[in-house]
Amino acid sequence: MKMKVHLLFVLASLTGAQILDDIYVKEGEMVVLWCPQFRRDNHAEVKTTWTSYTTQEMDLTNMSSSEQRQMGVLIHERSLVIFRASSNHHGNYSCSLGSAGIQSWFGLTVYTTLSREYEEMTQYKRTCYTSTSCKLHCPASNIPAVNIPNITSTGVTWHKEGESLSEDSIDFSNGDQKEKTYYARSVDKKNHGVYTCTRSFLYLGQIYNQSFTLVLDVQTNNPEKYAVIKKPRNNTVFHVDLGSTVVIDCKADFYSDYGSVFWLSNNSFVEIENSSSVFYNYTRDKHEMTASLVFKKVSEEDLSKHYMCKLQSDSQPFSFVTITLAATNLHHSHVPLAGSIVGIVGVMLVTVLIYVKLKIDITLFLRDTLGCHSSTSDGKSYDAFLMCYKSDTDAGLNAHDKIWLENVLEEKFGYSLCIYDRDVLPGKAVAEAVLDCTGQSRTVVLIPTSLDLGPGSGLLSAIHEALVERQTRLVFIKTDATQVSKSESLPEVLQHLGKAGHCVTWKGISSTPLSSPFWKELRYHLPPMQLAPKIWFLPKTIQDVKSW
Repeated sequence: MKMKVHLLFVLASLTGAQILDDIYVKEGEMVVLWCPQFRRDNHAEVKTTWTSYTTQEMDLTNMSSSEQRQMGVLIHERSLVIFRASSNHHGNYSCSLGSAGIQSWFGLTVYTTLSREYEEMTQYKRTCYTSTSCKLHCPASNIPAVNIPNITSTGVTWHKEGESLSEDSIDFSNGDQKEKTYYARSVDKKNHGVYTCTRSFLYLGQIYNQSFTLVLDVQTNNPEKYAVIKKPRNNTVFHVDLGSTVVIDCKADFYSDYGSVFWLSNNSFVEIENSSSVFYNYTRDKHEMTASLVFKKVSEEDLSKHYMCKLQSDSQPFSFVTITLAATNLHHSHVPLAGSIVGIVGVMLVTVLIYVKLKIDITLFLRDTLGCHSSTSDGKSYDAFLMCYKSDTDAGLNAHDKIWLENVLEEKFGYSLCIYDRDVLPGKAVAEAVLDCTGQSRTVVLIPTSLDLGPGSGLLSAIHEALVERQTRLVFIKTDATQVSKSESLPEVLQHLGKAGHCVTWKGISSTPLSSPFWKELRYHLPPMQLAPKIWFLPKTIQDVKSW
């Protein structure tokens, strides 16, 4: 092993190549090597060259299909698939994209017995706490890409220390019946142990397997510490000199083994390699991680972009802060802007009628453009809790419109939502779980649906008294048809809630544009977002990073 690692460093120093992590695979199992693509290789479709340095140097790319089958391998685009690893596949591999591409090196170790060294390299560790829910996701490292022809996933099987797990402990990720996960609703010490998940793939009538080992450590005391970005603050403007070198640190506290902090520029990932004009690097020291955004030479183009530092963790939803750059000589432009705002406010005070007519637009302008958010925490975890009620007409939102409304509020406008069929903790009584959500939310939004997609007006009757007692802020969405019908057509509890809260009218397809009065009124009645760490009922995993 030491000889192989030493050889990789020698080869890399001679060729200026990139060294990738060693890959470990059990003899007889499938493994996939994937050639990375860098920005400078992305100018066109280029050929991937694979070379093996096992028993002797061998060019794998120019082998025929029959020769590849004889070796037990398949090359497709940037993937090298080894169907059943053996001692003949043990050794080093390299790949490059095109004749001028960066050469990447892999060290493949094929083992028969699991020594202590290999055990440390191949195990995935997870910590859960007693009396809380816990999920184990089967890793997806070095598995075939979905676009490789004739290779099909047939599912995942789970075992604990050699014994199959019961069906009631198996869950499905994102509704995928093949992507099974291990789920414990309430963890105790008996869940502690070593788990094995096996991914199976069908290729030309043969089944090939990849197994992964996960160690679940069950602890009794939950520290209840959550990852948080300490600096910079959201919407910070950094004043810089054009042509200068600038480094902006994003620091976050971490209390989980699985998590990362990284930078994006206008929703595109910033490169890690320092060959780019803008890149980032990161360091980790115990519970603190720092991602440093580096501008080699600040340009006019850099001033026009928004930069986001994003935090991903397996035990909570993602969080982020956004920053921008401004040239130093433009710093004084804030003075005339402030004067303009004072002038507008003065006109509004004199012209009350105009102020009343434009107050919604002005409020949203102050929130969106000037970042006027609430700076003090009220202890709430969500901006709003969405509940559905059955509309007495066909003008309500259907299931597709409901999901679309949720996505717009979360992804477009950045609200933190508690959604009944996603965030309510399983196992609790429905009324108790809903009251927990309302207690953690600053607002309750009642949504009319054409179908019964929520807990229903019966549950609203059960919790109505608690909502009134807590003085919960309510936003009641009505349909256009409800507006012209008699108020007595609604259930009594909805009549009371409609009078107690703010009403917004949904007018079908005319309400879908983001500039419509419906969205303006809804956002106006929602409270300003608070810049505080969010707490979700159910844990997330590191795989959410890939799906972002």
